[in-house]
Amino acid sequence: MEELRRSYSRLCKESGAEPQEGVLQQLHELPRGRLDLATQSLTVDTCRALGKLLQKEALLTQLVLSDCMLSEEGATLLLQGLCTNTTVRFLDLKGNNLRAAGAEALGKLLRQSKSIQSLTLEWNNLGTWEDAFATFCRALASNGSLQQLDLRNNQISHKGAEELALALKSNASLQQLDLRWNNIGLLGGRALVNCLPSNRTLWRLELAGNSVPGDILRAVEQAMDHNQDRQTTFRENQARAHVLSKEMRHLREEKSKQFLDLMETIDKQREEMARSSRASAARVGQLQEALNERHSIINALKAKLQMAEATLALSEQKAQDLGELLATAEQEQRSLVQRQAKEHRLEQQEAAERESKLLRDLSAANEKNLLLQSQVDELERKVKSLQEQLFLTRQELTNTSAELKMRAVQAEERLDLEKKRSRQSLEDSEQLRFKEVEHMTRHLEESEKAMQERVQRLEAARLSLEEELSRVKAVALNERGQAEEELIKAKNQVRLEEQRLAHLEEKLRLLAQARDEAQSTCLQQKQTVADAQARASQLGQQVEGLRRRLKELQQELSNKDQERVAEVTRVRVELQEQNGRLQAELTAQEALKEKAAALERQLKVMASDHREALLDRESENACLREKLRLKEAEITRIRDEEAQRASFLQNAVLAYVQGSPLRALSPQK
Repeated sequence: MEELRRSYSRLCKESGAEPQEGVLQQLHELPRGRLDLATQSLTVDTCRALGKLLQKEALLTQLVLSDCMLSEEGATLLLQGLCTNTTVRFLDLKGNNLRAAGAEALGKLLRQSKSIQSLTLEWNNLGTWEDAFATFCRALASNGSLQQLDLRNNQISHKGAEELALALKSNASLQQLDLRWNNIGLLGGRALVNCLPSNRTLWRLELAGNSVPGDILRAVEQAMDHNQDRQTTFRENQARAHVLSKEMRHLREEKSKQFLDLMETIDKQREEMARSSRASAARVGQLQEALNERHSIINALKAKLQMAEATLALSEQKAQDLGELLATAEQEQRSLVQRQAKEHRLEQQEAAERESKLLRDLSAANEKNLLLQSQVDELERKVKSLQEQLFLTRQELTNTSAELKMRAVQAEERLDLEKKRSRQSLEDSEQLRFKEVEHMTRHLEESEKAMQERVQRLEAARLSLEEELSRVKAVALNERGQAEEELIKAKNQVRLEEQRLAHLEEKLRLLAQARDEAQSTCLQQKQTVADAQARASQLGQQVEGLRRRLKELQQELSNKDQERVAEVTRVRVELQEQNGRLQAELTAQEALKEKAAALERQLKVMASDHREALLDRESENACLREKLRLKEAEITRIRDEEAQRASFLQNAVLAYVQGSPLRALSPQK
């Protein structure tokens, strides 16, 4: 620790600055590779010295720089020093108001560093500058070591969230991401949800305080749960594969040990036989006088030889049993081949059934399209009725204007007669009436145009919504049918593979028992043959008159030995063949287990994708239904308003005509 202080002081003096006391104190303590400079106001010179110190420092694993009021230049110098560091795992830059230059320096750090696993950037302003934040996100996409990232309160907008979504599609190491209290909104939430199916490592994503709808938050939670399940299954599969590999190595070691022990015992027996034959040849001359006394012993030896022959016959019978076992195994293999052919035919039948089901679904979709077409025709009839009502109101307006003009002509004639008496009042009334008529006509034209535009927009929106709804329903039905069929097929295959695996394990156990019994019988035969050879050699030394008989016995013993060696070699070859077959079966079992694991992973992925797609489609359908309901309500409201406005206009015109001073002068109809 003293060396770190001296290095820091030397670097500060080289740059012409005084070392800070707080930094010196923290460098002196330095508990367990953790440098905590939180709430220390670090100058640019201090940041430069620390950056140079961190380039070669190999003891630090955690660096805390929260609330240090770092400037843009100081933060850049520190992060440049960390680019070449290979030991720092944890970096905390909370509350330093990092901006564009800081975001670019962080992007460079993520591109070059291979050691940082946790990065805390809470309470900064990285998202305010979109270009710099995009650079940071591109660096995050290429990083392969970062596992935890904290971006709370960084002013990240929906565009920044889209850049993060692009980065998450390529990143394969990040596991935890905290985006709380930003400005992501609906668009950013959708971008993040769309990127999650491509990311298989992220299992924690926080989006609270971002004005993100609840359905998007639920979709994010489901994606995170899915990634957690995937990681747990991956770890379980790795553990199972490790255990199986250990068992395989243990079995191979045991088999190799047994084979080596068998070869050693065979070599020892050969050496003992050679030594006994040499000793018997040397002691034949000394045992000529004891020939008459050992006749009974020779008879006993013959009996024991007969017993040895009987044991050899038993070993041959066991070898035949092993051959029968092999024949039964081959027959079972042929039955497995036939069963697989039957399964293939069943799969073809299921494919035909699926095609028929798809055809039925297609006919149902066509019927739904016809129903929707009838609804469209009904809406078109309603629009035509509205247009006819508008035309009638327009005709009524023209009639009223013509009637008003006629009354105005009559009023002018009467005004000429009584010009002196009512000139001023008539001029005022005419001006007021013309203004009201012009105002009403202008208002009616504007409302008619607005209504026509609304009707056109609503018609276009309705058509687009109906097309999208039909397309989404068809896609959802197809995906659901395919996913259910693939799920059933995968479950059946997994069940068949498990049954086959259990059958192969039982066969392996039976073959191991048969091999152990054959080895025990071989050892017993070797022991009895060795005893018989020793006694024969001892008796051969005592017998000289019957040397020919002894030679014949030795010849028989050598023949028996050759037959035994041939039998042992044959059994060893059979055991080697059995071991090869067992190893091939074990490799096949491993391949089947890998296939089953791959199928399980694919099944989980497809189920999660299908579930997410169904949720998205259901939310979109609900939104579309709500929009359609709102549009229909708006159309009814507009229709009511127009009818009410026409009634108001008619009442106003009648009231004006009845209340005008000209009505007293007009003749009765």
